Amino acid sequence: MTTPPPYGNPGDPYGQQPGYGQQPGYGQQPGYGQQPYGQPGYGQQPGYGQPAYGTPPPGYPAPGGFGTPPPGGAPIPNYLWQSIVVTLLCCLPAGIVAIVNATRVQPKQQLGDIQGALDCSKRARTWCIVSAVSAVAFWVLYVIVFVIIIGSISSSSS
Repeated sequence: MTTPPPYGNPGDPYGQQPGYGQQPGYGQQPGYGQQPYGQPGYGQQPGYGQPAYGTPPPGYPAPGGFGTPPPGGAPIPNYLWQSIVVTLLCCLPAGIVAIVNATRVQPKQQLGDIQGALDCSKRARTWCIVSAVSAVAFWVLYVIVFVIIIGSISSSSS
């Protein structure tokens, strides 16, 4: 059994594929050929009556943002940095709940769920306050207990 000849022209020592490397004929330009019917070429403007690139066709609205804007046009606060601060400096469990609610505000707002974003913002603010108040209450109780212990030690030693 004989092996088949290599790909390409049998007399071609380099094995080029047929059609590649051929010189264009008279009046032809090298390249990919003409554009498909109805498609403007590179750098050409759309034809008469066609909308420019990026503009919506007639009868369609212009592209806009996600959902309706929040009431009053003000952005919805997410309290993320406050949540991080109270998590690090105050109460860890309440701070984590505040961070979780704070990170849910922006995605809900982008999806158009304005009421859900407002609810998450309110919950994040509430948990920030809970964390801060619990830390203040803890430190006040700690100082009171410390003063009572020091007072009882000093009164018993005299």
